[in-house]
Amino acid sequence: MTMAEEKNGASSRVLRRHAEQQFAEELAELKKADTRPRPEHWELSPWAVCTYLMGGTLENGFEVTPKYIGSRRLMEIAVATLATDRALLLYGVPGTAKSWVSEHLAAAVSGDSTLIIQGTAGTSEEQMRYGWNYAELLAKGPSRNALVESPLMRAMAEGRIARIEELTRIPADVQDTLITILSEKSLPIPELNEEVQAVRGFNVIATANNRDKGVNELSSALKRRFNTVVLPVPATEDEEVAIVEKRVREMGRSLELPAEPPALEEVRRVVRVFRELRNGRTEDGKIKVKTPSGTLSTAEAISVVNSGMALAAHFGDGTLRAGDVAAGLVGAIVKDPVQDRVIWHEYLETVMKERSDWKDLYRACRNVD
Repeated sequence: MTMAEEKNGASSRVLRRHAEQQFAEELAELKKADTRPRPEHWELSPWAVCTYLMGGTLENGFEVTPKYIGSRRLMEIAVATLATDRALLLYGVPGTAKSWVSEHLAAAVSGDSTLIIQGTAGTSEEQMRYGWNYAELLAKGPSRNALVESPLMRAMAEGRIARIEELTRIPADVQDTLITILSEKSLPIPELNEEVQAVRGFNVIATANNRDKGVNELSSALKRRFNTVVLPVPATEDEEVAIVEKRVREMGRSLELPAEPPALEEVRRVVRVFRELRNGRTEDGKIKVKTPSGTLSTAEAISVVNSGMALAAHFGDGTLRAGDVAAGLVGAIVKDPVQDRVIWHEYLETVMKERSDWKDLYRACRNVD
């Protein structure tokens, strides 16, 4: 077995493949068909990157699947930003595909989506800039061999895209480490009296939201270094249903769940419940409902349907039914056991119970409750 075959075999066994592995064929076909000018160190031209994200048919008839369902103009703005010296901030409420878009942008531009810093309350300045191998440091003092490069430093040196997830979860003083990097395109190493200068092709994609607890607002100085693209929640029910169905099918194949693909009507009911509670009114606008404390994002709807698929596969007949989605639905909506439970009960009795074709879902939700 060759090294490439071993690598492909190992890749097929992992729980979640990186975007550049999962969609390697599409990226290769786009690269062959791409004759447009591309910035230095980019794997594809901006046009091809946008086609990879939004989907389309190439001249040879090859179908590129859409990775993002929404406004093409937003993706064009995001890609164009990366072709300049401005960093990109993907902003929006949780569950609007910020991380998903970030990963696919990095995969299409650099061929590598793994140069990532995951923002948390414990993210330190060393994780953003560089650290030290302390055994080497104590033995021989500060040197290049003792330096431990961060993903950001590697991206600068190699002319690639670095990803910073959940930027607003990082403490404010650590966030500001980025100011010099984004302004001067260099990272000083005072211990060695050196610096790392960014190679062409380097840029940063950050994601952030302002809805979760523990958010640290970005300083004005840092905001000015980013071009912000706000990713909205899906505009219509049909759009959100398409997103949920597509992602659930992909995840079902990846996890090899022995279940039938989810029925469109079951997906639509989950999406409608989420949209109505999120918007504070029913889809027809006739009934106002209270909004629970959770975000009720598209990502959570995907999770509810996916967990229902697992229940149907392993404890049912393989067909997704109301009883399979009920537990996930209640768990996603009732985050506050007092306030949210009252809101959920009110929705059950005033909205769901009155829909004649939702009786099975109503009974299943009441049984779980």
